[in-house]
Amino acid sequence: MMMMKTPNEDLDRVSVETFKKMNKIPVVVVLDNVRSMHNVGSAFRTADAFLIQKILLTGITARPPHRDIHKTALGATESVDWDYKEDTLEAISVLKDQGYTIIAVEQATPHVPLNEFTPDKNEKYALIFGNEVFGVSDEAVVASDICLEIPQSGTKHSLNISVSVGIVLWKMYEGLDPCDFS
Repeated sequence: MMMMKTPNEDLDRVSVETFKKMNKIPVVVVLDNVRSMHNVGSAFRTADAFLIQKILLTGITARPPHRDIHKTALGATESVDWDYKEDTLEAISVLKDQGYTIIAVEQATPHVPLNEFTPDKNEKYALIFGNEVFGVSDEAVVASDICLEIPQSGTKHSLNISVSVGIVLWKMYEGLDPCDFS
Protein backbone atom coordinates (compact mmCIF):
# COMPACT_ATOMS: atom_id res chain seq x y z
CA MET A 1 0.00 0.00 0.00
CA MET A 2 1.30 3.45 -0.92
CA MET A 3 1.66 5.97 1.93
CA MET A 4 -0.43 9.17 1.54
CA LYS A 5 -0.99 12.28 3.60
CA THR A 6 -4.48 12.60 5.06
CA PRO A 7 -6.33 15.51 3.46
CA ASN A 8 -7.38 18.27 5.89
CA GLU A 9 -11.08 17.57 5.29
CA ASP A 10 -10.57 13.97 6.52
CA LEU A 11 -8.96 14.93 9.86
CA ASP A 12 -12.29 14.96 11.78
CA ARG A 13 -11.62 18.37 13.31
CA VAL A 14 -14.22 19.48 15.81
CA SER A 15 -15.69 22.94 16.16
CA VAL A 16 -14.71 25.21 19.06
CA GLU A 17 -18.19 24.67 20.51
CA THR A 18 -17.77 20.89 20.40
CA PHE A 19 -14.25 21.14 21.83
CA LYS A 20 -15.53 23.16 24.79
CA LYS A 21 -17.98 20.32 25.62
CA MET A 22 -15.43 17.51 25.33
CA ASN A 23 -13.90 15.78 28.34
CA LYS A 24 -10.48 17.19 29.16
CA ILE A 25 -7.62 15.61 31.06
CA PRO A 26 -7.23 17.19 34.53
CA VAL A 27 -4.13 19.22 33.68
CA VAL A 28 -3.55 22.96 33.96
CA VAL A 29 -0.53 24.41 32.19
CA VAL A 30 1.06 27.32 34.08
CA LEU A 31 3.32 29.57 32.03
CA ASP A 32 5.65 31.28 34.51
CA ASN A 33 6.89 34.56 33.01
CA VAL A 34 7.24 33.25 29.45
CA ARG A 35 8.55 36.05 27.22
CA SER A 36 7.98 34.76 23.70
CA MET A 37 4.49 35.19 22.32
CA HIS A 38 5.28 32.45 19.82
CA ASN A 39 5.94 30.06 22.74
CA VAL A 40 2.67 31.14 24.36
CA GLY A 41 0.79 30.47 21.12
CA SER A 42 2.49 27.11 20.74
CA ALA A 43 1.46 26.14 24.29
CA PHE A 44 -2.17 26.95 23.42
CA ARG A 45 -2.02 24.90 20.23
CA THR A 46 -0.47 21.92 22.05
CA ALA A 47 -3.00 22.22 24.89
CA ASP A 48 -5.78 22.06 22.29
CA ALA A 49 -4.25 18.97 20.66
CA PHE A 50 -4.04 17.05 23.93
CA LEU A 51 -7.35 18.19 25.50
CA ILE A 52 -5.78 20.10 28.38
CA GLN A 53 -8.22 21.60 30.87
CA LYS A 54 -6.77 25.11 31.05
CA ILE A 55 -3.76 27.38 30.65
CA LEU A 56 -2.83 29.81 33.41
CA LEU A 57 -0.64 32.71 32.30
CA THR A 58 1.41 34.45 35.00
CA GLY A 59 3.69 37.44 35.42
CA ILE A 60 5.06 38.93 32.20
CA THR A 61 3.54 36.16 30.05
CA ALA A 62 1.69 37.77 27.16
CA ARG A 63 -2.06 37.32 26.97
CA PRO A 64 -4.41 36.92 24.03
CA PRO A 65 -5.53 38.51 21.89
CA HIS A 66 -2.28 39.33 20.14
CA ARG A 67 -1.30 38.65 16.53
CA ASP A 68 2.03 37.02 17.51
CA ILE A 69 0.24 34.59 19.84
CA HIS A 70 -2.43 33.94 17.22
CA LYS A 71 0.25 33.23 14.60
CA THR A 72 1.30 30.00 16.36
CA ALA A 73 -1.92 29.24 18.28
CA LEU A 74 -3.96 29.10 15.05
CA GLY A 75 -7.18 29.82 16.95
CA ALA A 76 -6.48 27.65 20.00
CA THR A 77 -6.82 30.73 22.24
CA GLU A 78 -10.53 30.44 21.46
CA SER A 79 -10.83 26.72 22.23
CA VAL A 80 -8.58 26.34 25.30
CA ASP A 81 -9.78 27.96 28.52
CA TRP A 82 -7.25 30.34 30.04
CA ASP A 83 -6.81 32.80 32.86
CA TYR A 84 -4.18 35.25 34.05
CA LYS A 85 -2.66 35.78 37.50
CA GLU A 86 -0.01 38.42 38.04
CA ASP A 87 1.82 36.38 40.67
CA THR A 88 2.91 32.79 40.00
CA LEU A 89 3.00 31.89 43.71
CA GLU A 90 -0.57 33.14 44.12
CA ALA A 91 -1.59 30.98 41.15
CA ILE A 92 0.12 27.96 42.72
CA SER A 93 -1.63 28.59 46.03
CA VAL A 94 -5.04 28.73 44.33
CA LEU A 95 -4.30 25.53 42.40
CA LYS A 96 -3.18 23.73 45.59
CA ASP A 97 -6.42 24.82 47.29
CA GLN A 98 -8.27 23.27 44.33
CA GLY A 99 -6.49 19.95 44.88
CA TYR A 100 -3.91 20.06 42.12
CA THR A 101 -0.53 18.38 42.43
CA ILE A 102 1.97 21.07 41.44
CA ILE A 103 4.73 19.94 39.09
CA ALA A 104 7.60 22.18 38.02
CA VAL A 105 9.12 21.03 34.72
CA GLU A 106 12.69 21.93 35.56
CA GLN A 107 16.20 20.65 36.12
CA ALA A 108 16.27 20.48 39.91
CA THR A 109 17.25 18.34 42.86
CA PRO A 110 15.43 16.20 43.70
CA HIS A 111 13.56 15.42 40.51
CA VAL A 112 11.69 12.61 38.80
CA PRO A 113 12.87 11.80 35.28
CA LEU A 114 9.91 12.16 32.91
CA ASN A 115 10.39 8.62 31.59
CA GLU A 116 9.90 7.29 35.16
CA PHE A 117 6.75 9.33 35.86
CA THR A 118 3.29 7.80 35.52
CA PRO A 119 0.31 10.13 35.89
CA ASP A 120 -2.28 8.98 38.44
CA LYS A 121 -5.86 9.00 37.13
CA ASN A 122 -7.02 10.05 40.60
CA GLU A 123 -4.93 13.23 40.61
CA LYS A 124 -5.23 16.67 39.04
CA TYR A 125 -1.99 18.22 37.85
CA ALA A 126 -0.68 21.74 37.35
CA LEU A 127 2.44 21.77 35.19
CA ILE A 128 4.67 24.84 35.49
CA PHE A 129 6.82 25.77 32.51
CA GLY A 130 9.27 28.62 32.95
CA ASN A 131 10.94 31.56 31.34
CA GLU A 132 13.08 30.92 28.27
CA VAL A 133 16.27 32.14 29.98
CA PHE A 134 15.77 31.51 33.70
CA GLY A 135 13.39 28.53 33.68
CA VAL A 136 10.77 28.06 36.38
CA SER A 137 11.30 30.65 39.11
CA ASP A 138 13.12 29.45 42.23
CA GLU A 139 10.06 30.31 44.34
CA ALA A 140 7.78 28.23 42.11
CA VAL A 141 10.20 25.28 42.25
CA VAL A 142 10.18 25.42 46.07
CA ALA A 143 6.36 25.63 46.11
CA SER A 144 6.00 22.60 43.83
CA ASP A 145 5.20 19.07 44.97
CA ILE A 146 7.38 17.42 42.30
CA CYS A 147 10.00 18.49 39.77
CA LEU A 148 9.88 16.60 36.49
CA GLU A 149 13.01 16.61 34.38
CA ILE A 150 13.10 15.70 30.71
CA PRO A 151 16.15 13.44 30.29
CA GLN A 152 18.64 14.84 27.78
CA SER A 153 21.97 13.47 26.57
CA GLY A 154 23.42 16.16 24.30
CA THR A 155 25.66 19.12 25.04
CA LYS A 156 22.94 21.73 25.62
CA HIS A 157 20.64 20.21 28.26
CA SER A 158 18.13 22.85 27.30
CA LEU A 159 14.97 22.63 25.23
CA ASN A 160 12.77 25.38 23.85
CA ILE A 161 9.73 25.75 26.11
CA SER A 162 7.37 24.85 23.25
CA VAL A 163 9.23 21.55 22.79
CA SER A 164 9.13 20.86 26.54
CA VAL A 165 5.39 21.58 26.64
CA GLY A 166 4.82 19.15 23.76
CA ILE A 167 6.86 16.36 25.33
CA VAL A 168 5.32 16.63 28.79
CA LEU A 169 1.72 17.12 27.60
CA TRP A 170 2.03 14.05 25.37
CA LYS A 171 3.15 12.06 28.44
CA MET A 172 0.12 13.31 30.39
CA TYR A 173 -2.28 12.68 27.50
CA GLU A 174 -0.86 9.20 27.00
CA GLY A 175 -1.37 8.38 30.71
CA LEU A 176 -4.70 10.13 31.32
CA ASP A 177 -7.47 9.13 28.91
CA PRO A 178 -9.90 12.05 28.43
CA CYS A 179 -12.77 9.54 28.30
CA ASP A 180 -12.14 8.82 32.00
CA PHE A 181 -13.03 12.39 33.00
CA SER A 182 -16.12 14.52 32.81
